[in-house]
Amino acid sequence: MSAGSAAGSDQRLITLAILAMGGEGGGVLADWLVDLAEHNGHVAQTTSVPGVAQRTGATIYYLEMFPADQVPAGQAPVMALSPFPGAVDLVIASELMEAGRALQRQLVTPERTTLIASTHRVYSMTERTAVADGRVDAGKLLEGARAAAACWIGADFAQLAEQCGTPVGATLFGAIAASGRLPFARSQFEQTIERSGVGVQASLKAFALGWQAAQEALKPPAKAADPAPRLPEVGPRLSALAQRARQQLPPAAQAHALHGLMRLADYQDLAYAGVYLDRLQSLCEVAPTATPAQQEVLAEAARHLALWMSYEDTVRVADLKTRRSRFERVGQEVRLSPQQGLHINEFLHPRLEEIADTLPAAWGRWLLRTDWARKFVGRYASSGRVVRTSSLRGFLLLYSVASLRRWRPKSLRFETEQQRIGAWLADLRRLLPSQPELALELARAQRLVKGYGDTHARGWRHFEIIMQQLPAIAGQAGAARRLQALVAAALADDSGQALRSALQGH
Repeated sequence: MSAGSAAGSDQRLITLAILAMGGEGGGVLADWLVDLAEHNGHVAQTTSVPGVAQRTGATIYYLEMFPADQVPAGQAPVMALSPFPGAVDLVIASELMEAGRALQRQLVTPERTTLIASTHRVYSMTERTAVADGRVDAGKLLEGARAAAACWIGADFAQLAEQCGTPVGATLFGAIAASGRLPFARSQFEQTIERSGVGVQASLKAFALGWQAAQEALKPPAKAADPAPRLPEVGPRLSALAQRARQQLPPAAQAHALHGLMRLADYQDLAYAGVYLDRLQSLCEVAPTATPAQQEVLAEAARHLALWMSYEDTVRVADLKTRRSRFERVGQEVRLSPQQGLHINEFLHPRLEEIADTLPAAWGRWLLRTDWARKFVGRYASSGRVVRTSSLRGFLLLYSVASLRRWRPKSLRFETEQQRIGAWLADLRRLLPSQPELALELARAQRLVKGYGDTHARGWRHFEIIMQQLPAIAGQAGAARRLQALVAAALADDSGQALRSALQGH
């Protein structure tokens, strides 16, 4: 009997597909399932198809199970080597995008398939390197998964596995058991783990957490009233500024503003956070009785102003790389044990312009306009260097750069960015009373100005080109759509070709 014919005529054949990335325990999970089947009266077969590096070595494991007592004497079932669309009973995805891949391959059908997926995200290279926010909308992936499957079981199984120090495969094994789609008892699943003989106690604990999470996911959702918007807690240090924000800003902007205050106090100091609030207040003054459209502008302005005022420079990069929380996070990611050591190597390549930006404004301008000084410094900035921040020497090197934060307000970069921010805010104040739709797109256009080094220089160049068109755009019909289209073109590619084409086309 072939697997395909059995799938269509005899549901005693069970088909499973596991989509997982390297290091997530997909292979172990497949082996457990085969062992589970073979020790409990079934014939089983598994195959694997390695993926590509785009998804960090994503692999599809395909399994088929058939009751041994249903196989005629002297015969053996013929099992398929790969999943067939519409003929998979159980799809297990180690991450939400892997669930999306299963949907794309039509492995999930509402008539047949139970889909079990961890809802966390591991971003692909295309998502990480996109000029704009290239992340796939997780909400749409979840919506598609619920609609496509006969039964959907979703939870952050990776986070549960991390609590136990195991790969996500162990919690997914528990979810499979809880789904009830396999003809085996929970004890038989647990006996499979015990037979493996490796990491048994941690795996059993992860299995139990996965079982419990799946049971919760299978319960019908309780209808709850829409919760009131919850403002973030800023702590006593920022309480006075937070009180000002609640009193002076419209409700739509308050959450972004409070997050902005925390970000800028961490980035620089309380005084700098106060400047941020002053700037938001200056926007509110031009629209004292803000309409819903104007409130949306103020909310977006609060968000993007905080991002711009916390621009990335050499000081910020050094500060983030030497924080205790970063060493702890890296240690957790690599599952560092107390008996192991950890080395972190950073590749640093500050350009001449970034060195000048870090200097006091007058010194930085002198360096940029003096040929011999540029050549002298350029000899040391022409190539990058590797700094081991886990060593005392490397840590102190970056820590000394991070300690320049107190002098940041005197730097050339600070002076330049504040002038640019001031010009952007002036345009927002001018447009907000009469053209809130255009002001909204102008506030969102700030997302072009981001990153560090070449990324920032390229984004600022595109932003500057678009701002040169703003006076002409403001006088046209459909000005907001026009500005939105230009920003989208600037985000479409690094080279700027799409932006040039958009400008020529109009």
